[in-house]
Amino acid sequence: MSELLSFKEMCERFDVTARTLRYYEYIELLNPQKEGRSRFYGPREVARMTLILRGRRFGFSLEEVRQWLLIYDQKGTEEQNRVWIEMADRQLGVLAQQREELEAAIEDLRQLRDQVQETLDS
Repeated sequence: MSELLSFKEMCERFDVTARTLRYYEYIELLNPQKEGRSRFYGPREVARMTLILRGRRFGFSLEEVRQWLLIYDQKGTEEQNRVWIEMADRQLGVLAQQREELEAAIEDLRQLRDQVQETLDS
């Protein structure tokens, strides 16, 4: 028997706001069971939420995550995995570029700080 999580439990488990959870439902990333005004989340929704948050952490847009999740529903696991590899490769390039830009900004800031410190010391 699978355990259902309430709306509040889902927010707590994933450390998200009620607004975020409602928004994910609104854009059809999640489809909880409804009983009256109450929402309940089963294993499928818990798994999807895990994937959504992981995708966001990796820098994917919600639309990219939504499209990727749709592939599973329409074409199954194998096609979803193929697309995942393509998405991951593309995002790895984006993240590598961001890291280079961040490292350059850090170095520039460090040099400027050192220059200002030298003026204060002299």
